Amino acid sequence: MKLSFSRVGTIASTVVLTVAAMLLALNFTSGEKKLDEQIKREYSLHDAQYQRALGVLLGPPILDGNRFEALYNGDRIFPPMLQAIHSAQKSITFETYIYWSGDIGKAFADALTERARAGIKVHVLLDWVGSAKIDESFLKDMEAAGVQIRKFHQPSWYDIARLNNRTHRKLLVVDGRTGFTGGVGIAPAWTGNAQDAEHWRDSHFKVEGPVVAQMQAVFMDNWIKASGDVLHGETYFPALAPLGPAVPAGTGRAQVFSSSPSGGSESMHLMYLLSIAAAAKNIDLSSAYFVPDDLTVGALVAAMQRGVRVRIIVPGPIIDSQAARGASRASWGPLLEAGAEISEYQPTMFHVKVFTVDGLLSSVGSTNFDNRSFRLNDEANLNIYDTAFAAAQTTQFEADLTHSKRVTLQAWRDRPLREKAWEHLASLLSSQL
Repeated sequence: MKLSFSRVGTIASTVVLTVAAMLLALNFTSGEKKLDEQIKREYSLHDAQYQRALGVLLGPPILDGNRFEALYNGDRIFPPMLQAIHSAQKSITFETYIYWSGDIGKAFADALTERARAGIKVHVLLDWVGSAKIDESFLKDMEAAGVQIRKFHQPSWYDIARLNNRTHRKLLVVDGRTGFTGGVGIAPAWTGNAQDAEHWRDSHFKVEGPVVAQMQAVFMDNWIKASGDVLHGETYFPALAPLGPAVPAGTGRAQVFSSSPSGGSESMHLMYLLSIAAAAKNIDLSSAYFVPDDLTVGALVAAMQRGVRVRIIVPGPIIDSQAARGASRASWGPLLEAGAEISEYQPTMFHVKVFTVDGLLSSVGSTNFDNRSFRLNDEANLNIYDTAFAAAQTTQFEADLTHSKRVTLQAWRDRPLREKAWEHLASLLSSQL
């Protein structure tokens, strides 16, 4: 029996659509189970058991002897990063999500190229999606100079679903001794000083001390996945004081931990839930993309019911994802009813990712307060346990509040019906935001 050309075409179209539907379904699913029960409060954040729990459950121990420096906005973030690169004597490892074109992209490419030509081991790991806009000449110049560049999860036809698992980590480690992490990408929007809508407000952090080795280990995790190469030895993990007694870089305690769908996907989510459950006085959250799930909303409400003050700053009308803003606003009802103070940053896009609790914990890094960071992306955070550092972050949080507009419960309830409808539709995509 022969099939007509139209019949063959129909069958072929059906097969293509079926395969496309299967790939789309894979893109929106994960094989791992999610946390599905509220974390019980068994200790306060200042209780030694809290830090023991995070050191055991999240993996890396909390280490003493670190020094931290907060850097605000591109004019104060990029110069120290570039200076560190130019000062490298042995190795540079650099992992980032966003790397686009523009002057700042060229500045980093030139700095990395110069060090590679000087014989320094330079390794750059870029997310395939996040670096799609990079100038190809940057890559060619770096590779010609000896920079090893790898793309994370470059797609293949048989595994297109992994495009949904991106490395959102932002890590720069120089000589295994100095590290940087935070929110910035390498793109023009992060330059300047948040002076207008074209220049974003963000924070990044410099760290020195033994915790940098943990940051390096997190980089190595994805470098091995992308390249198959294992980088080790003194070049990447130096002894802090090989010729005498160790001299601490500072007095701060810290840990670096990571999460990934391929292992420990709930680490970030668990850290936030444990910290919220342990909070006794206050929680300040700066979040570029705040789309909390039901567990997180429940944890924050429970904290407020026992007297914890919760303040949250999110982007206002100037944002690079209106869907994320809509899904965020759709979730605010229970939080506002419980007393949360939610404010929207007005001057420009607010890309900060800082979580402080009870004047002790400051968690900084790449993680957003949403499902994509908790379950889909590879993330890395630096948890700092230091009262002086936390106080400085509170000061900066309150400075950001002066540029933000408070959203009251009544204003949220009175928003136009069209906005409510759009936010409800956006919330249907919250598993991917």
